[in-house]
Amino acid sequence: MVTGGAGFIGANLCRELTSRPSIGKVVALDDLSTGAAVNLAGTNAELVEGSILDRDLLDDVVAGADAVVHLAARPSVPRSLADPLASHEVNATGTMRVLEACRRRHTHLVAASSSSVYGSVSDLPKHEGLPTRPLSPYAASKVATESYVLAHQSAFGLPALVFRFFNVYGPLQPAGHAYAAVVPSFVDAALRGEPLTVFGDGHQTRDFTYVGTVVRVLADAVLRRVTYANPVNLAFGTRVSVLELAHHLAKTLELAIEIRHEAPRRGDVRDSQADDSALRSLFTGLAAVPLEQGLSETVRWFRSLPTYA
Repeated sequence: MVTGGAGFIGANLCRELTSRPSIGKVVALDDLSTGAAVNLAGTNAELVEGSILDRDLLDDVVAGADAVVHLAARPSVPRSLADPLASHEVNATGTMRVLEACRRRHTHLVAASSSSVYGSVSDLPKHEGLPTRPLSPYAASKVATESYVLAHQSAFGLPALVFRFFNVYGPLQPAGHAYAAVVPSFVDAALRGEPLTVFGDGHQTRDFTYVGTVVRVLADAVLRRVTYANPVNLAFGTRVSVLELAHHLAKTLELAIEIRHEAPRRGDVRDSQADDSALRSLFTGLAAVPLEQGLSETVRWFRSLPTYA
């Protein structure tokens, strides 16, 4: 069962899971607040529409699951600044609801946290032994997410694994709204012939991770029932500035692009780069998709949409 299964990462994961012969059934639970049923088109995943805050529904869905991948969240730092309580309700309380449903059946759980938990910690690359110093309600809610998961693992013996995602991008990631991530925002603007909006000087760096790589790791974690006592970075130690990203995109599109700078956003981390030592110790032989290839796949998907035809 995948919570948030009709969302960007969730729907890509459902595609990956339904392609695995050893998995008989995949259920996606999603309230469709940010996900969309169309994202699951062409898969054999069953969509159950509902909220992770609904205890009875969670019990029903988890009852038939061998494993749960918990991706449902209220995403975005700016969205959390606009409504901190809503982010807490979904990301912290919602995670507790999922955990309790899993605890009642001792169901293996893989859960998503975020690199934003490192916050103001300036060390690079970010390793899991660093303190968490969140700069936004979203980041704080993700600290709560991973803390509750690891507490259930320790206190109740719940088999669990927490991943910290770093700037995941790729097909199905939505653009055209106020809280869109940087990659889909850039691709959308470039294909429309509009300037790319860069907040701040553009020299802030990110560890961009292609969604195809992420879902392969998640599927492997489910199939092998991987557990770990600490959060694990799910990224590969790359460090690309926002301006460099714009340059790579211009090269991929073979277009000249214009950049428009705006004021830095509150809550944004200046630099992000993962130490992938723990990840590679648990998942040997990983090969990350290079940024150029990932951008090409992302652009190909955008161009397949009627909006950009």
